[in-house]
Amino acid sequence: MTLTKRIIPCIDVDVDENGDAAVYTGVNFEDLEYTGDPVEMAKAYNESGADEFVFLDITASAEGRETMLETVSAVADEVFIPLTVGGGIRTRDDIKETLRAGADKVSINSGAIANPDLIDEGAAAFGSQCIVISLDARRRFDGQGEQYVEVDGESCWFECTVKGGREGTGLDAVEWAKEAERRGAGEIFVNSIDADGTKDGYDIPLMKAVCDAVSTPVIASSGCGGPEDMEEVFVDAGADAGLAASIFHFGEYSIAETKRYLDEQGIPVRL
Repeated sequence: MTLTKRIIPCIDVDVDENGDAAVYTGVNFEDLEYTGDPVEMAKAYNESGADEFVFLDITASAEGRETMLETVSAVADEVFIPLTVGGGIRTRDDIKETLRAGADKVSINSGAIANPDLIDEGAAAFGSQCIVISLDARRRFDGQGEQYVEVDGESCWFECTVKGGREGTGLDAVEWAKEAERRGAGEIFVNSIDADGTKDGYDIPLMKAVCDAVSTPVIASSGCGGPEDMEEVFVDAGADAGLAASIFHFGEYSIAETKRYLDEQGIPVRL
């Protein structure tokens, strides 16, 4: 049986000037603009035919605060497809509280890099299917990496970043994906700092490098400009799911027409 490819909308949530949760969209994790209300957007995507839904609190880690669990709970009340929540998750208790608020999975980046044992602890306590390890990776063209690929005639590696792409770690993203899988991560969520918000397509060299390195399902994120980009990341990189934000948020494409296009290209999707 061929597994269907998943189409996943994502909202990036921050706190607005009034202290309320709001969805923002930007480019390269910067220049964020207000996009909408997270609960209303979640409700719309639940009704649109999305396979899953991702809620990312994009400044929780950078600001050292907890994930906005009240908003997560309100979103969970409107979403009846798998819900992944990320941002500010640093401890086993954070995982527990986020799942208790209604998430089906947690996405962890900075917290797992700071404490890799958190992956083992989370998988043992709640099951690997609940633990998604997120990589915010950027290209580096120097000799400090471990796994190299050719990009436009140059050799590069991919560095994990933290705090929403604000800080480098020196950690090779491909090697970190392999370690996360060994420790019990049930899924790898790959974001490209370079491609984020550009709509120029997914970073195929990055996605393929991670997909080739692990057997755990990989969610490809950042840079999607349309259904053709999803086709490319499924066919050329081997991703298991395609995540997108702005093309869905602003009505450039719907979930339904994206799936119809992929189906017409012979990509297995749930219609």
